[in-house]
Amino acid sequence: MLLCFFTRSSFGFVARSGTKGWRSLASATTETAPTVKELPVNYSMEEIVSLCKRRGIIFPSSEIYNGYAGFYDYGPLGCELKKNVKDAWWRFFVTSREDVVGLDSSIIHNPATWKSSGHVDGFSDPMVDCKETKLRFRADQLFFSPVINEQNEILGYACVQENTDEQMVKDAKKQVKDLLKTLDKAGEAIQAFSFKEVNEATEEEMKQIPSPASGKPTLTMPRAFNLMFQTQVGALSDESSTAYLRPETAQGIFLNFKNVLTTSRQKIPFGIAQIGKAFRNEITPRNFIFRSREFEQMEVEYFIPPGDDVWPEFHQKWMDDSREFLLSIGLREDLMGWDVHKGDKLAHYAQACTDITFKFPFGEQELMGIAARGNYDLTQHTEGSGKSLDYFDEQTKEKYIPHCIEPSLGVDRLMLALICSAYAEDEVGGEKRSLLKFDPKVAPIKVAVLPLVKNKEALVSVARELFDKLRVRWNCQWDATGAIGRRYRRADEVGTPFCITVDFDTIEKDNSVTIRDRDTTEQVRIPMDEVVSYLSKQIDGYA
Repeated sequence: MLLCFFTRSSFGFVARSGTKGWRSLASATTETAPTVKELPVNYSMEEIVSLCKRRGIIFPSSEIYNGYAGFYDYGPLGCELKKNVKDAWWRFFVTSREDVVGLDSSIIHNPATWKSSGHVDGFSDPMVDCKETKLRFRADQLFFSPVINEQNEILGYACVQENTDEQMVKDAKKQVKDLLKTLDKAGEAIQAFSFKEVNEATEEEMKQIPSPASGKPTLTMPRAFNLMFQTQVGALSDESSTAYLRPETAQGIFLNFKNVLTTSRQKIPFGIAQIGKAFRNEITPRNFIFRSREFEQMEVEYFIPPGDDVWPEFHQKWMDDSREFLLSIGLREDLMGWDVHKGDKLAHYAQACTDITFKFPFGEQELMGIAARGNYDLTQHTEGSGKSLDYFDEQTKEKYIPHCIEPSLGVDRLMLALICSAYAEDEVGGEKRSLLKFDPKVAPIKVAVLPLVKNKEALVSVARELFDKLRVRWNCQWDATGAIGRRYRRADEVGTPFCITVDFDTIEKDNSVTIRDRDTTEQVRIPMDEVVSYLSKQIDGYA
């Protein structure tokens, strides 16, 4: 079921002595192979956003019109990275398995779909408004705490937006400082904060909780806000023409359950996979591409027989496979965690749900979820459409509505997690270097071809011929401008795993080239006719 990838050492490749034509370079064409000293990385979201903009990974949408909150465009490197991530997911969960098939459903479904699924009535977030600034906040992402002195007197309240624990305390202390100054109690000791969601505040507390925008108690009471984008279909614009942009890709899979079952000749257990756009009118889109209004999802609905003794094994298997996939494309294991949904956090129809979390600069947050959804969705659409979505099991001679396991992963969140995982700083030969350590499978540019000089026609011609040969197979970059060390640094910063230098020895002596590893800066000399085979093993896992 699982793909077997050729794995590089975390320190890059090692030149194999004794192998025909491959030799390590103690001193390569123009750059020695110094010791690489990794530096601790403490980066902020501002630095990640700046890097993405500077290197053409992600841009604010409609930037020349001052942008549009919650929407982003992927630049030349970003769209390559995104495509590689989606391709890797599809290979891992679809083409490498016999029990999962693909689907590409429409973005707009019959509006009755969303009534049956519960989205029309229940797909909402709690919202509060700041009456003074007109800004809106999700009530479950605002946290308040009473400000209590050592005499147990409530002096007021602090209210901060969701962030890391340290940052929330820091933001609250700023508010307390202003509060105490206003009360002529500057410097008075207060007790530790005890944060709760604004969504849990009483009406009396809401009258005293300050808005993060105005600093005054100007917040409205929380109310439900439906997250679906409405649109009109057809020539008339009335209630009968109202439709919705899908807020998730899953419902398209459930609508096509019988079509796929019939045409693909699958038998339960089997899955249907889909990658596609989804849209949510988020109250407060924030943290870059982590929470946006237009995004992509990669989801599988894996259909299984009913039974309380059946789903736990499948659920655990999909948890394990999902984690293995994330590690296989380069997510840092030390930044990943688990969050098991319990009590109120678990959807009313779900048997279980476990999130794989990731430690972003703004705190540990959900990256993807693996849910045991029961037969809720197929049952709802059976009732709503009047069409049978049951399954006849030829082995047990039973007819039932299948249950399903749903691993759901946001492409954009995964992109952000990959960039955070890949960002690194080190010292090479005493010089500080910033780089993106993308796994070769997903790196936007696989290889940079660098002629040592650009004014030697014979050398440039050989380099260009190699470049043309390689770019048929991979996305490659041609860079002939600047000192070779500077070109290496440019390639490192955008995450290019391998740089190939064509030098004078190539055309005058051995018809070989130097291949430099991004992470270790080690260099090996490879005969020209073995370059494709060598890189294939490093990038694709096979020759």
